[in-house]
Amino acid sequence: MSNKIIAAAMIAAGLIAAPVAQADDTGLMVRARGVYVTFDNSQNEGLGATARALGGNEIAANDRLIPEVDFSWFFTKNIAAELVLTYPQSVNVQLDNTYIGKIKALPPSLVLQYHFTDFGAFKPYAGLGVNYTLFSSRDNIYAGPTQVTVESSSVGMVAQIGFDYMFTKSLGLNFDVKYIQMETDVLVKASGAKLGALGLSPFTTGLGLTYKF
Repeated sequence: MSNKIIAAAMIAAGLIAAPVAQADDTGLMVRARGVYVTFDNSQNEGLGATARALGGNEIAANDRLIPEVDFSWFFTKNIAAELVLTYPQSVNVQLDNTYIGKIKALPPSLVLQYHFTDFGAFKPYAGLGVNYTLFSSRDNIYAGPTQVTVESSSVGMVAQIGFDYMFTKSLGLNFDVKYIQMETDVLVKASGAKLGALGLSPFTTGLGLTYKF
């Protein structure tokens, strides 16, 4: 009888422990990073020629360092969805190397990730998702006497790789690299005439802290 009681107790303990273990694998992770944004600045649809007509060779957004916060929800120990956020960032626009104005960009991204969990404290991941960038303060660009603007939004793919190195069960170091498809049409403000398309498509390299609840 005692053996049966012990066996039943072990089975019950196993049934209780299984959901607990699963619960430890799911839940919320928050990261705070400093991120360096490197814009591609490709000139499409004749924008380079238009820039030359305005007195230069290239319209470009300058690279910059920004803060970033993301929230990841783990559905399982391997699968998570990450929402990447920052506040609207001022981006200087240059004609060649001469400052001609600035715009603001708010670029939230939503990424589905796969986390590899077989390397102990080192936890690499890869992700794929979508970015939606809102451009504001778009009327502050002047190429000579010509007031230039850009479209109000951009939608593109996001690809991501990175890793967390966990010092404890909750606290770790994060390194993250993303490629974000981002392109906007450049327009003459007065007429709405399209000058071309500016392919911003940045690589972002981030370093920060991870906390898992």
